[in-house]
Amino acid sequence: MKQHLDIEAGKRVVVAMSGGVDSSVAAALLQEQGCEVIGMTMQIWDYANFTAKQGDTFGTCCSLDDVHDARRVADGLGIPFYVVNFEEEFEKSVIDKFCDDYFSGRTPNPCVLCNQILKFETLLRRARELEADYLVTGHYARIRHDGEHYHLCKGEDHSKDQSYFLFTLTQEQMQFVRFPLADITKDEVRQHAARLGLRVAEKPESQDICFVPDGDYVRFLEEQRGAGTMNGDIVHVNGTVLGTHAGIYRYTIGQRRGLGLSWPEPLYVVALDAPNRRVIVGEKSHLSVTICRVGDLTWSIPVPQEPFRTACRIRYRHQEVPATITPCADGSVDVCFDTPQQGVTPGQAAVFYDGDCVLGGGWILDTVLRAQN
Repeated sequence: MKQHLDIEAGKRVVVAMSGGVDSSVAAALLQEQGCEVIGMTMQIWDYANFTAKQGDTFGTCCSLDDVHDARRVADGLGIPFYVVNFEEEFEKSVIDKFCDDYFSGRTPNPCVLCNQILKFETLLRRARELEADYLVTGHYARIRHDGEHYHLCKGEDHSKDQSYFLFTLTQEQMQFVRFPLADITKDEVRQHAARLGLRVAEKPESQDICFVPDGDYVRFLEEQRGAGTMNGDIVHVNGTVLGTHAGIYRYTIGQRRGLGLSWPEPLYVVALDAPNRRVIVGEKSHLSVTICRVGDLTWSIPVPQEPFRTACRIRYRHQEVPATITPCADGSVDVCFDTPQQGVTPGQAAVFYDGDCVLGGGWILDTVLRAQN
């Protein structure tokens, strides 16, 4: 397989500038090697309303400070810079889905959706309207081409690898998307930033969901959809009602703290039954899952028709594990892990790998078999 695709000098590129060190270095390095660079930042939130509630500075991506930082970096590089307003699309595609998932007993991953819909559909379309050859981001991942197909692969720095968040990239999109940081580590990125005199060289990484900067997603959900809904019973896996709760959206699979239950052994949230408004709890052994159903799939390979072996990652910080993928008649797949896994959570992404390369991925719909110890 050929190495990842470089960007030739003279090419016009739009860099999605978040105001962080990664995208800033990507823009600077491409300018340094002779590309025509245009900076573009997405405005995805009503910052005036946001900062009135949260203050001017918060530790997320896409804040007002980040927009200012991106503009200052672009000004320092002497490149054109645009802020594009995607608030309406973000509200509809990301925030509404985030709320819908939580109120349906799922735990969403809004960063994957933001990449899929905002960056690599809407922003890529804007870049193509500017007659750019490529849309560039600061993700730690790589795109390879074997002469026939494009392949999304892990970046050199596996500790920062972001291929998990990018599994929805299509063949057409990968033709026009590039990741200049594929071959360098985070430390090297900061060294480049210092060498290039970028003011964001020591800027800390964002940690929280951009529209929930204080991490209090329960408050956010209740502001969006109202409090006092989806309340019901807390039920042991054996059917015993142990207590009540104030909304299933307050709980996630694997949660132990804050249950307020008395039981001989520690209890964990093992399932969320949204139709019946039940939080189901059990001992730690009940968290172990051997099979999960995954749907809404994107493939970088021909759509599988037969079972095959792969390695599966079920969350960003999860080390992928061996599994067998079995296609289902409705287009979903069953993922059977070689060893039971904990933290298999409906609403999260399951991504399939062959070594460093992404074969495909989708969204965990349900766990269909639990291993009891």
